[in-house]
Amino acid sequence: MSFEALMLPHLDVAYNLAKWLLRNEQDAQDVVQEAFLRAFKSFGGFHGSNGRAWLLTIVRNTSYTLLKKNRVADLTTPFDEEIHASGDESVSAATILERSEDTELIREAMDELPAQIAPGTVMSRLARARAKLKECLAARIGNGK
Repeated sequence: MSFEALMLPHLDVAYNLAKWLLRNEQDAQDVVQEAFLRAFKSFGGFHGSNGRAWLLTIVRNTSYTLLKKNRVADLTTPFDEEIHASGDESVSAATILERSEDTELIREAMDELPAQIAPGTVMSRLARARAKLKECLAARIGNGK
């Protein structure tokens, strides 16, 4: 069976996995492109029956490599006040604090969500995840947190 016939049907699943792991559409596109290139180069050595699992393993490993590389870059990039300035001098300290509290509230609510489901079913259950997030946020806001 050809590479195209075995791997291309899994393109959407590969992209969904990369997007879920990286939380960034552009990075996901780059990773899927890189993963397909790696899979193509290694296809001669593939003798398994599950091309989907093999491809998704390559996508996952490529995503983790990018995440590690970005973490190292973040740790070595010095803070530059001009680059990180908001550009809006009228933003008050209270507004900045409120935004950071909202961000933390959302992050905490997301941490309480159940473990992620299989990549192939992510899109079909997205509405349920949004409803659960809304419920968690409403509960936290209702408790005065």
